[in-house]
Amino acid sequence: MRKFTTRDLTLAALVAALYAVLSYFGNIFGLTYGPIQCRFSEALCVLPFLFPATVPGLFLGCLITNLMSTVGPLDIIFGSLATLLAAAWTARTRSRLTAPLPPVVCNGVIVGAMIAWYEVGFGPGFWAAFAFNGATVALGELIACYVLGSLLLTLLPRISFFRDLIPADRLARAEGKAQPTI
Repeated sequence: MRKFTTRDLTLAALVAALYAVLSYFGNIFGLTYGPIQCRFSEALCVLPFLFPATVPGLFLGCLITNLMSTVGPLDIIFGSLATLLAAAWTARTRSRLTAPLPPVVCNGVIVGAMIAWYEVGFGPGFWAAFAFNGATVALGELIACYVLGSLLLTLLPRISFFRDLIPADRLARAEGKAQPTI
């Protein structure tokens, strides 16, 4: 396991702050909370594909954002854990094409179930509410991660400042090249 450096900590902190700011900005338009949401900040969930050190920053940024959630403690716990799980899974993906998928799946299932439970409990209407909420949350994630997030995955390796920060094996994955063997 690689050591967590000062640079890694700084990157994680910057991502946490950026996630929170983008989420609060999206809340101005009513896109951050609720069953129909498209957080601009969720585009950042693809960053662990290039920068594994961003995983804790995404979790912390989501946690800070969810402190203002309309669902309250449930979203603080489960919404933040969904982002943590998605970020850790994204860090392990091998393809730039599949890197945006973990946030779509994790949030669609976990946040969709959480909102459904909040709305109707575990009564007879749970599965219908879960299907609706899971689909709408996943759709918002799909837009944020596959549209905006894919732009990040394409553009960041082209910028020399960021290119120098990306580990060699991650850069090879981002460019679709063979993995270097050691």
